[in-house]
Formats: sequence, structure tokens, C-alpha cells
Amino acid sequence: MKSGQYAVIFTSKRSNGDDVGYSIMAESMERIVSTQPGYLGHTSVRSPDGTGITVSYWDCIESIKKWKSEPQHQLAQEQGKASWYSEYEIIICKIERSYGSKAKT
Repeated sequence: MKSGQYAVIFTSKRSNGDDVGYSIMAESMERIVSTQPGYLGHTSVRSPDGTGITVSYWDCIESIKKWKSEPQHQLAQEQGKASWYSEYEIIICKIERSYGSKAKT
């Protein structure tokens, strides 16, 4: 990622049940978000106890706002609040610096 871009950090704790509905919606959201202007990618992990972290990357804050208000995403948000998450938090950060190393192949 580059300086000046944004990261949206979504942490959650899954509720028990409706794993099938959750998986279907998650796959749908991945397809839809990948077509959104300004979307740069994401990384997601979930532990066996249901704790999850997804970090999505965006070119600007306006792109994040548009994604938040996308109709299918709003439906997923409501379903998540009602059925899939016992708790969640969203943090939006501006990237000041990014560095790292990748394995050589």
C-alpha cells in the first residue's frame, strides 16, 4: 500500500449459527467489492473461536463512503448486526507509511 491511501479495519466476533447464509453473503460481498471504484484489495482472517479481522484498502475516503452506502453492502451490514456478529468494530485509518518483505520464489 502507498502513503495517502486508506485502510478499513473490520474486527468481529461471529455469532453461532447460519454458517451457510454467512458464507453465501461473504462470497457475494467479495464479488461486489472487487468492482467498486477505489477498492485496492483486502486481507481477512478468522480464528476458530469466531474472532475475525478484515482489512480492506482504498484509494480515498470517498470510495469508502460509497462502499458503505452500496445497497447490497447495506443489506449485508444489517444482516450481520441481526444474525452473524455478537460484536464488531470498524476503524478507518490513513496510511502514513508501509513497508515489508516478500518471500522469494
